[in-house]
Amino acid sequence: MVITLIGYRGSGKTTVAQSLAARLSWSWIDADAVIEEAAGRTIKEIFATDGESGFRERERRALAELLTQDKLVLAAGGGAILDLDTRRDMKAAGPVVWLQASVARLAERIDADPTTALRRPNLAGGGIDEIHRLLAEREPLYRECASHSIDTDALSVDEIAERIAVAVSNALKKGAGSE
Repeated sequence: MVITLIGYRGSGKTTVAQSLAARLSWSWIDADAVIEEAAGRTIKEIFATDGESGFRERERRALAELLTQDKLVLAAGGGAILDLDTRRDMKAAGPVVWLQASVARLAERIDADPTTALRRPNLAGGGIDEIHRLLAEREPLYRECASHSIDTDALSVDEIAERIAVAVSNALKKGAGSE
């Protein structure tokens, strides 16, 4: 089973993945880091040389492999849900948890992360306008893919991880009881 964390950049996927994996005694991985390591370049550099389609192909291949693992908490890239096959594979691999946050909170977190500008491309001009535009496009896909969603604005990382652990445990118990 893989628990996949989805959501916009800055929603806390990587940080929550670490905490949740520790709580479950599972492994965790950041899909973007896997892609960067395999390419030997940052995502921003991949976008600059290969375009978004080149990056998305790399992302698709990496996620197809990662989603076959067991006892893994996977922090997926913010746009991973754009691919239909990836959404299908995420749902088949286990629970998919959408970490939600307000546009203001996302902007605050992105601005506070010094690696964002170095490693991540602007996809729609940057800033709050980009967040609004991309969320409008992606929210229906996040919603379609997610088995659970959590508003992270007012919660600590540990509180988010605990809520996910409880939700996943309850879903597994419910599923086992119906067989």
